[in-house]
Amino acid sequence: MRDAKIIEKRRLAAPATTPQALAWDGRNRTLWMGSRDLRRIYAINPQDGAVLKQQEAPGIPWAAVMLNGELRFTIGEDPDDDRYIYRYTPESGFSKMFACPEFTGSYLSFDGKSLYMSQWYKKRILKFDDQGKVIREIDVGAEICGHAFANDSLYVLRGQEQPNEDWRIARLNPQEDAPTVEDIAVVPFASRSLTFDGELFWSNYRAKDKIISFAVPN
Repeated sequence: MRDAKIIEKRRLAAPATTPQALAWDGRNRTLWMGSRDLRRIYAINPQDGAVLKQQEAPGIPWAAVMLNGELRFTIGEDPDDDRYIYRYTPESGFSKMFACPEFTGSYLSFDGKSLYMSQWYKKRILKFDDQGKVIREIDVGAEICGHAFANDSLYVLRGQEQPNEDWRIARLNPQEDAPTVEDIAVVPFASRSLTFDGELFWSNYRAKDKIISFAVPN
């Protein structure tokens, strides 16, 4: 990898403070963002950042992913920020599905069949079956601040938050029994969440209230 960096393509002003959750809706060509502090979610035009829809969430929207035309959110509930997976559709709103293991978990991805969720401090990604049972664990070897499937690979934002935010985007082959995690580029901002629109990756620069799209080096 050496000192290769991601290739920034676009920077949008987030529609609310502390952008946290982020998901790409390919069917409607929109981004969905969740504000950590305001506890609201927003559908956004990716061209200009205009808000198309917004709604209050039942807790802190830590992460999101699009799954077969529906959204899944990791929601932190009061008083202890216990984490649950919720289903969301614009028509029906939020409905609770299942508790995260040990009530911890954050970022989400979807491989076309199964839901995946990462646990930041355990440095791992969990794969769920349809009932929310863990059927696989993938060790990533570092703290995780986002992951997304793209081009048959799983891309992971990994690194450390303290003492200084230090992140890389890595790639692994999910078909391997014990995948090798390969760092491919430095991410030069304190990223939160990762999603892929079929061409570019997107992530939140939460501390600056920005949403950034980027490519990775070949």
